[in-house]
Amino acid sequence: MSTQITIIDYGICNVKSVANMLRKVGADSIIVSNPNDIASATRLILPGIGSFDRGITNLKERGFMSILNKKVLEESIPILGICLGMQLFANRSEEGALEGLGWIDGEVKRFNFSTINKNLKIPHMGWNYIQPTKEHFLFKDVPQPMRFYFVHSYHYVCASQENVFATANYGYDFTCAIVKDNIIGVQFHPEKSHKYGMQVLKNFVEHT
Repeated sequence: MSTQITIIDYGICNVKSVANMLRKVGADSIIVSNPNDIASATRLILPGIGSFDRGITNLKERGFMSILNKKVLEESIPILGICLGMQLFANRSEEGALEGLGWIDGEVKRFNFSTINKNLKIPHMGWNYIQPTKEHFLFKDVPQPMRFYFVHSYHYVCASQENVFATANYGYDFTCAIVKDNIIGVQFHPEKSHKYGMQVLKNFVEHT
């Protein structure tokens, strides 16, 4: 594969596990913590673990905001957000007070089971099946039925269903994969999802 994947390290993610999984599918990747190093990037991954406000704060303090907006919104290079990385695409989150990147209209909400009379543990943690709601190259040739590893207490609520391409169920159906043009996000962790996640990352790398 000739495409190099640039993994953004902004101090709130396990970037090495993503790089290791990319290596397993034969992809070349680099981990960058300096925003200047993504100026020539042609494909980005934004992982993330932790709180929404900490993620946005770290992106700002480390100088990533303007270059990310330039690469993603102006140059339209593909980007894959993983877990918190996906949530940062939203306008806002119930988890914090800061504005998100605002790339895909929506907000991030905490799991709330009060109206369905269920007492499920939060965070939602472990393997879960997903249901695609439309065709997307990210799920090409993924073994069926598709299952992935999740660890999260909050989930993305898109303003438009046009931006949703897969859901999962934890007490109720929630969005687990979003898309808008070159911007893709998944709530699950492909780097922890064995053969299922390997195929997802392979598809992201190889799609033209």
